[in-house]
Amino acid sequence: MTTLYIDGDACPVKDEAERVTTRHKIPMKLVSNGGLRPSRNPLVEIVVVDAGPDVADMWIADRAGTGDVVVTNDIPLAAKCVEAGALVLRHDGSALTQANIGQQLAMRDLMTDLRAADPFRQGGGKGFSKADRSRFLDSLDRVMRQAARAV
Repeated sequence: MTTLYIDGDACPVKDEAERVTTRHKIPMKLVSNGGLRPSRNPLVEIVVVDAGPDVADMWIADRAGTGDVVVTNDIPLAAKCVEAGALVLRHDGSALTQANIGQQLAMRDLMTDLRAADPFRQGGGKGFSKADRSRFLDSLDRVMRQAARAV
């Protein structure tokens, strides 16, 4: 059975994911180390893991597999889930797949090195837009149908 796993820490699309999972009648596990508002939706389970770096990521990676969908912006987590056969989306709706995950890991490492080399480099990127939210909704709906066919 398909399950939707959400890397809940700093996820801007929790409400949208809940709407899509309800429409498809697929269980959703919202994983974080705390601080999330509980949902009244019986399909949504809040999973609270121990505090610590990457504990939520490891919990998801240990469970996600073929036929599941994972929503995360964490590239190492995405790589593990793609390898396990899960379908992975970023918060902006872009898919992370076997074809592009290697490039994404390399880019992540490059950016980490650049930030380390220049202590004055200010972080930040573009803000999360309405277009990103809309693209995510469309992508998640499509990927949920795809995952249900894979099971």
